[in-house]
Amino acid sequence: MPKYSIVVPFHNEEESVTALYDRLKNVMEHVNDTFEIVFVDDGSRDRTYRLLEEIAAVDSRVLVIKLRRNFGQTSALAAGFDHSSGDCILAMDGDLQHAPEEIPAFLAKLEEGYDVVSGWRAQRGDNFVLRRFPSRMANWLMAKLSGVDIHDFGTTFKAYRREVIQNIPLYGQMHRFIPALASWYGASICEIPISNPPRMHGTSHYGISRTFRVFFDLVTIRFLLKYVTRPLHFFGSFGALGMLAGFGISLWLLALKLFTHGHVMQEHSPLFVVASVAILAGIQMMGIGLLGELQVRHFHSPQNRAPYTVERIVRLRSSEETMLS
Repeated sequence: MPKYSIVVPFHNEEESVTALYDRLKNVMEHVNDTFEIVFVDDGSRDRTYRLLEEIAAVDSRVLVIKLRRNFGQTSALAAGFDHSSGDCILAMDGDLQHAPEEIPAFLAKLEEGYDVVSGWRAQRGDNFVLRRFPSRMANWLMAKLSGVDIHDFGTTFKAYRREVIQNIPLYGQMHRFIPALASWYGASICEIPISNPPRMHGTSHYGISRTFRVFFDLVTIRFLLKYVTRPLHFFGSFGALGMLAGFGISLWLLALKLFTHGHVMQEHSPLFVVASVAILAGIQMMGIGLLGELQVRHFHSPQNRAPYTVERIVRLRSSEETMLS
């Protein structure tokens, strides 16, 4: 059973595979502890998987997972976490923008007792308008909304204790918010600065459209952190206010009719509509909250539904290549 697992997702990174493996192997062999390297091919269309398969054929410490299609980085990381066996798990990108030589610093922090160690790209060389400014704003918002005081939620370069990461369900684009989700479980979190060298090969998979997706993820994370176990408190508050406003307007209109004997429908017909919509919307919000309460139990009972599909797993065992479909 290895102590450390290094999880690296790849998507069309054939130029980086061999160099990254050589650097990872050299670094981990100097750690003086058992380790495994888990490479995940996230539906690459180039020679990425073929190169990974060749590496696994000669190194029994390498596990290769091939996904049937491109599921996205979060799902690829989830596949790597699920199939790793180390007590401590470190995740990084496969494009050589994360330096393997910095791994010992992460492991040292884990040895100090931290549950999550997050990388911080303190000096970034990305485009300011398209990458750095949106990232800075998103990180500031995430820190405020989650209460986790770190500077860089977006980087994949992080280390975790197994007992922490195995309790966090990953789907969508949630991998960048693992520290915030881990804080909900009471994990201790620290941050260390990392380098951010320019991309040497290929093109980035991220664009300005990612900023909008991050915004919606922020809303989701805020809701999960505060109301995941009591959704009725969130939806019920809006529902109660809507019904209270609707009933208040209705009572006022009824009082006008009883004491003034005027044509209330003709004079205040818009208020009738507002009152009806407010009451109906309030009832609907209360119903959504109750349905959410019914789903809370499923949040705490894993359904073993993985957000990915594995095509094959490759690992060298006893000098023979074993392939599991």
